Amino acid sequence: MNPDPNAQRREILQAETVYFDVDSSIVKSGEQSKLQRVADYLAANPTHDVLIEGHCDERGTEGYNQSLGERRALSTREVLATIGAPADRIFTTSYGESHPAAQGSGEAVWKQNRRAEFVVVLPAQ
Repeated sequence: MNPDPNAQRREILQAETVYFDVDSSIVKSGEQSKLQRVADYLAANPTHDVLIEGHCDERGTEGYNQSLGERRALSTREVLATIGAPADRIFTTSYGESHPAAQGSGEAVWKQNRRAEFVVVLPAQ
């Protein structure tokens, strides 16, 4: 179940973007503090939900990247739940390679695109 985008407002927590290694959905230990801040945000804002968007760089097939993006979002959700975030308020989706953060090719660009972003879903007003 995903939050209804027509009934709710959204804002991206850009500062909390989690980055991944090539072809990996494992949340690196260096990203844990970002996840703790997201968990703290959810605890402080009990009427807000979070949508985790999984993204990939352009390498790999479209289908593979769609699947990898979903694994990244789910892995991020699992870590959030493990540290105490309410799993029933965390949703996931994958954009694969279709929504790059940076355009072009090369490791510096690809590194920015291997990510999970957090979108806060605010209650309808």
